[in-house]
Amino acid sequence: MKYRNGTVRATGYVTILVKGTAPELFFQKCASEGIMVWDVKKLDKDACEGKIKLSDIQKMKQIRRKTIYKVSFTGRNGYPFLMKRFFRKKPLVIGLMISFLFFLFLSNIIWEVKITGVPRDIEEKIDKQLSSYGVHPGAWLFSIDTPTEIQQRLINDIPELLWAGVDQKGTTFYLEGVEKIIVQEADPEQPRNLVASKKGVITKMYVSKGTPMVKVNDYVEPGDILVSGVLGNTDESEDEDENNKRIEPIAAEAEVTANTWYEVSLTVPLQYNYERLTGNSKKKFFLKTGAFQFPIWGFKDPPYQDVHRDIKENKINFLKWELPVSVIETVLSEKEYIQAERSKEEAIKAGMEQAVIQLKHELGPDAEILSEKVLHETIERGKVNLNIYVSVEENIVKQEPLNQGD
Repeated sequence: MKYRNGTVRATGYVTILVKGTAPELFFQKCASEGIMVWDVKKLDKDACEGKIKLSDIQKMKQIRRKTIYKVSFTGRNGYPFLMKRFFRKKPLVIGLMISFLFFLFLSNIIWEVKITGVPRDIEEKIDKQLSSYGVHPGAWLFSIDTPTEIQQRLINDIPELLWAGVDQKGTTFYLEGVEKIIVQEADPEQPRNLVASKKGVITKMYVSKGTPMVKVNDYVEPGDILVSGVLGNTDESEDEDENNKRIEPIAAEAEVTANTWYEVSLTVPLQYNYERLTGNSKKKFFLKTGAFQFPIWGFKDPPYQDVHRDIKENKINFLKWELPVSVIETVLSEKEYIQAERSKEEAIKAGMEQAVIQLKHELGPDAEILSEKVLHETIERGKVNLNIYVSVEENIVKQEPLNQGD
C-alpha cells in the first residue's frame, strides 16, 4: 500500500462523490472494469465517496454514462495538482527562477585564483600569464580553456616552471607549481680537453681557454682533440728549466663549428591523400547529465559529407557544488578529402624538404643546413626512393676530462 500511495501521488488522484441508489455498486463496477479504487466510504444511504487515479477519470466517465448515478469531484490531490497550483502564483515562480539563474550565474564565475608552491617572483609571472589566458577573478568559466590546456600553456610559456598542476573546485582555481632547479655541473673547473664529437671540416673556431690543437679547414675525426686543457709549449726541444715549471691544466672552453654531412634515405609516394577544412562550420550545444545529452541549440546536423568535430565540456556549478550537469559545445567543421598526384620532380623536392625537417629535429635549432643533394633515385610501385646528401654546419665540441696522471 505504501508503494501504491507513492505512485498515485506522483501521477495524481481525485476524490469523487457518487449519489444514487446503492452508490457502492458504482465503485464495484469501476473496479471490475480495471479502475483502481480505494478509501471508499459510505456517507449516506444514497451517497458514497472514494478515490481514483487521475488517469482513470475518462474511463470512469464512460462507465457513469451507462448508469443513473450522479458523480461529482470533491478533492484533487497529488503532485500534478500541487504543481498546477504552484505555477498559478506567477510572481513567486518568476522570483524563484530569477534567483536560481542568478545563483547559477554567480556559481560559474571565477571568484579566486590561488597559486602555491613557487617563490613570489614566479607567482607574479604565473598570475600575469593566467590573466593573459583570461583566468582571473570575475572571468566566466565557460570562456576559458580546460585546466589541462592551461597547465600545458603555463609550462611552455614560463621556463622557470618544471611542473604545474591546475585544478578547478567550484568557483576557485587552484594552481600548484614546482620551480625548475638548474643543476650545475659538480665541478665546472675540472681540467678537461675539448674533442670532436663527429667527423667534419673546421669552419669556425673561437678559443677562450686552452691550447688550440687544430685550425680552420682541418679535417677531424670523432675523438680528435680540438682544444687542450694543458697550457704552454709542449715541444720536447724546450729548455729543461722551462719544462720543470709545471703549469696546472685548466678546463678548456671554446666554440668550434664544423661542416658535417649526412646521408638520409626515404620514400615519397607519387600519389597521396590529405584532408583540409573548407572553412564552413556550425556550433551545437548540449546539456549533459550522466550518459544522456539533451540538445539546447543547433538541433539540425549541417549538410556536410565529412565532418571534423571539436568537443569542449564545461561543468556547471551551483555555489560551491559541482552539479552533475555540464554544457557540451561541439564545433562541426566541414572537411574534404583530396587525392592528388605529383611528378617525380615534385616528389624529389618534397623528399628533400622532409629530409631537412628530419635533420633539424634531430640536430636541434643551432645546426644550420648548408645544402642538400640527391645522390640516388629510383621509382618503384608508384614511389620514389631517395638517397639525399645533406651538408650541415654545427657545433661538434664534446668535453673530455683531462687525465692528470699522464
